[in-house]
Amino acid sequence: MSELPHSLSEVYALHGGSFTIDDPRPVIAAARYTFFVPPPAAFAAVQPGDWVKAIFRAVPADRKFDAERMWVKVAEVLPEGFAGTLDTHPSDMPQLSPGAALFIPREWAIDIDWAEGRVPPDYPPRRQYWDRCMVDACVLDGRSRVDYLYREPGDLHQPGDEHLDSGWRIRGTEDGIAEDERLGRSPSYVALGAVLNQDDRWLHLIDEPDGEHFRWWDEEARFVRLDA
Repeated sequence: MSELPHSLSEVYALHGGSFTIDDPRPVIAAARYTFFVPPPAAFAAVQPGDWVKAIFRAVPADRKFDAERMWVKVAEVLPEGFAGTLDTHPSDMPQLSPGAALFIPREWAIDIDWAEGRVPPDYPPRRQYWDRCMVDACVLDGRSRVDYLYREPGDLHQPGDEHLDSGWRIRGTEDGIAEDERLGRSPSYVALGAVLNQDDRWLHLIDEPDGEHFRWWDEEARFVRLDA
């Protein structure tokens, strides 16, 4: 194995600048309810022999994939990150092959696979929001806030669906809905987390039972409960 690089610049020099590694923090900030990474305490516990995952992007772009998430087996832990070797077969990135020497900045790693026998640190799991809902396109696109929402018995999931219909039906403002009609945009059946990424002011209502209705009230800057 060649000498391990200890910086991104060394990695790019070693591989001729034929790929980049994504900094995931902007995506995490924009999609905090659908893009989950272990907490800093978990990455602080990584040791040689563990694996970390990162997002690789070919330069020039791949023909098939925008980016590939691949595992790096850690050989050395540094204050700035993890030096190791690629332990994934790229699908469409011939400039990289298993065993390639790499360095992953600590804050750019997105997942951990612990070596056999290793006990990961104990940290509380984050709640995830993959159950489905119906939502107006204007909300999902970020063109409108959530203005009205109600919950009914979920009946849109199909046999074999991994995630159930939560029963939440989420509407935008009147102007947003009117714009959807002009644009020919229909409501979408998506994960609750995708809606929360755009507007999470209603998160405290997410466990309300079927039959509840709420509307945003500007005067009090809160959602108010309505009679059905």
